[in-house]
Amino acid sequence: MAKKIRVTVCCFIVLALLLPSMAMAGGGGGASELIVVADTRVLMGDGLYTAFMKYMADAYNHNMVIFATWCTVLTAAYGALLGFLMDWLMSKTGLDLKSRKILEH
Repeated sequence: MAKKIRVTVCCFIVLALLLPSMAMAGGGGGASELIVVADTRVLMGDGLYTAFMKYMADAYNHNMVIFATWCTVLTAAYGALLGFLMDWLMSKTGLDLKSRKILEH
């Protein structure tokens, strides 16, 4: 009985190892290298927004370090803006979170 189980498990393992190669041999071609670029052809027109988007797309296509730096700086600036906006909004609603006393037991 143990021998039949062992043979069955070995058959499943061999089938699991051969199945991907059999599926790849079934059709299609070989995988080609995938190149991801930002399409700058759709960014036409004048304006600050379009110029900035074209600059960001060019940075993405040509220099990933500059693009990553811009993303980091803009994310931090956006977070700070949202933080200041929420502080202002909370002060307008009457909630004073700056002088809050923590009462814990």
